[in-house]
Amino acid sequence: MEPQNQNLKTTLLLSLGRFHISEDYGFLLPNPLKELPDHYKPWMEIVNKLPHLIESHQLRAHVNMMPLLNCHFLKGYREQRLAHLVLSFITMGYVWQEGETQPEQVLPRNLALPFVDVSRNLGLPPILVHSDLVLTNWTKRNPEGPLEIRNLDTIVSFPGGESLRGFILVTVLVEKAAVPGIKALVQAVKAVLQPSQDSLLQALQQLRLSIQDITRTLEQMHDYVDPDIFYAVIRIFLSGWKDNPAMPLGLIYEGVSKEPLKYSGGSAAQSSVLHAFDEFLGIRHSKESADFLHRMRDYMPPSHKAFIEEIQSAPSLRDYTLSSGNCQLLTAYNQCTEALAELRSYHITVVTKYLITAAAKAKVRRPSRLPGPPQALEERGTGGTAVLSFLKSVRDKTLESVLHPTG
Repeated sequence: MEPQNQNLKTTLLLSLGRFHISEDYGFLLPNPLKELPDHYKPWMEIVNKLPHLIESHQLRAHVNMMPLLNCHFLKGYREQRLAHLVLSFITMGYVWQEGETQPEQVLPRNLALPFVDVSRNLGLPPILVHSDLVLTNWTKRNPEGPLEIRNLDTIVSFPGGESLRGFILVTVLVEKAAVPGIKALVQAVKAVLQPSQDSLLQALQQLRLSIQDITRTLEQMHDYVDPDIFYAVIRIFLSGWKDNPAMPLGLIYEGVSKEPLKYSGGSAAQSSVLHAFDEFLGIRHSKESADFLHRMRDYMPPSHKAFIEEIQSAPSLRDYTLSSGNCQLLTAYNQCTEALAELRSYHITVVTKYLITAAAKAKVRRPSRLPGPPQALEERGTGGTAVLSFLKSVRDKTLESVLHPTG
């Protein structure tokens, strides 16, 4: 790579705003909108009653009476993001209102056409994605107050009550905990190019602290999310129509395509955070895992995917660290890698509790207050992966990336 190109690359990297990444909120959309223009009142009236309409089995009837609205009246990026959030929630509720045994096979044109239109404008697929569920779906109760769970709320919701609120908002806080780490990546890439080993060391230490803070934040799941509610109530609304035995053919988007379309459900792999950390640290996953992870990048806002690719194309941190002969750098790199492996190990324990153990309990007893749990994705993530083997492979490859001094 020629120095001129490297310098250009650094200039691009240093502007997080160019990638729709906030200095304060990272990949989270800062202060998301809560209301669309009056033209879209029929959408908002439905989405504001969504949990009740699903639980009373009335959502499909309400959607079928909804007028076909044109997306041309959406002004700017933030309104489009809110529209995608609203239409994605209505879509998931419409498809899964009657559970996994009776999914709706056709999305009506009055929902399908605007959803596909706004999706194309944003470069997102027409299904609920992490950027809807989490990045665009948070608001402060007191605008002047702190970004803490007691001062946060979701903008739109599914059935699942406080557990759904907790699941979304703890994930919002995980994204917030990643912000110092995202900034550290930018500082570190610049430090490699300068080069400045002191600045790089400082950035690696900041990255390690951020990863450890993400792990601590994830622990709050246990305080706010009931595993039985997550497994039996919430999970189906995050499920997609690709690699899902409950909808093997996919979903027909009426007026868009006569053939069914297939899209994966929501997945933590749609968060840009660990993709960026992996690329920066030079962690290489198995082909099967890497294929899934790369496919999930198509479910991210294109600007976030571009940021990951920018990190990927920067000079290799691993090569620089090894060739520097600096033991402090090597140690700092390894501490980041080990912290990331610990985060992934902890994620495995969380998934085991909320998916594997909850599935086993649901088989033994069917609590009367809950619907029958979805079984088509019993040991698969809502993104459609064989979840535990995937997570363990990703964790193990992270550990294998630890560097050993040469010579």
